Amino acid sequence: MSGLGGLNKTPNGVVLGMVQAQLPNVVTPDDLAAQTQRIVDMVAKARRNMPTMDLVVFPEYSLHGLSMDTNPDIMCRLDGPEVAAFRQACIDNAIWGCFSIMEFNPKGNPYNSGLIIDDQGELKLYYRKLHPWVPVEPWEPGNIGIPVCEGPNGSTLALIICHDGMFPEMARECAYKGAEIMIRTAGYTAPIRHSWRVTNQANAFSNLMVTASVCMCGTDGTFDSMGEGMIVNFDGEPLVMGSHRPDEIITAEVRPDLVREARKYWGVENNIYQFGHRGYVAVKGGAQDCPYTYMKDMVDGNYRLPWEEDVVHTDGTSCGFDAPTRDYQGEEMPTLPSQV
Repeated sequence: MSGLGGLNKTPNGVVLGMVQAQLPNVVTPDDLAAQTQRIVDMVAKARRNMPTMDLVVFPEYSLHGLSMDTNPDIMCRLDGPEVAAFRQACIDNAIWGCFSIMEFNPKGNPYNSGLIIDDQGELKLYYRKLHPWVPVEPWEPGNIGIPVCEGPNGSTLALIICHDGMFPEMARECAYKGAEIMIRTAGYTAPIRHSWRVTNQANAFSNLMVTASVCMCGTDGTFDSMGEGMIVNFDGEPLVMGSHRPDEIITAEVRPDLVREARKYWGVENNIYQFGHRGYVAVKGGAQDCPYTYMKDMVDGNYRLPWEEDVVHTDGTSCGFDAPTRDYQGEEMPTLPSQV
């Protein structure tokens, strides 16, 4: 149950607010500044809307819109004015916030980045989208893995972005690193509606983990984002689902303590444990090998599908992007700005 959307907060609860933000059209630095202020104002609205709210979550593209514009003039930096404004909004409203930025990258294409900021204005989690939605998105693939952080009321949070959630390995990594709540921000449009729903539920159930997901909403005159925020309990049951109304904030209380309890006490369907302890009824501790060919091949740098040569789209040229010439650069953790 969701505690009537968080109205009745319990001592162990975390109240989430998922903002189905109106899809903006951002072209110039002035547009970027205006949209930054709009998000700041929505943080304040969320706090007024639900005094019990612990964490307010904004979708992917809530700052930049869906244009896929990589113009350096409207790209953000971690120490730039947009992030500073988000940090101050969290301080002013005594609330945690999750935000989306398209981040300037001096070595290549911008990163599609996500931030979690606490109620003191401290940057607690910084993530670069691992799986841009190819061939549509031009963003540099993330290179700092999937971090987790301590969240409100002793919870453990992870953040993935949009297309990331279509890969079950992403949710599994979040849970493996201890996440009890996995946030998924997105800009998806209506054709992805069914996939969105089933993956949010499957990611929750197969990892005994709450998933809290939200898309952009409304139209920018070209694209129509679908909204449809949803918070799913660790057993795969949706606690709340949003509509298609722009700027609707859906809320629910979730219970990280019950996630921890299930992970400890469940026998049947404790899949996150049983994945690494196959058949423990038959063999002591279960088999702890890696029987998956694709995992071994990926580690060895030899991931190839049986139909690899038949795949048609292998770069972004079908969506108007030039074929890339740069090789991928590995892990590179940036220097994060100091606390406000």
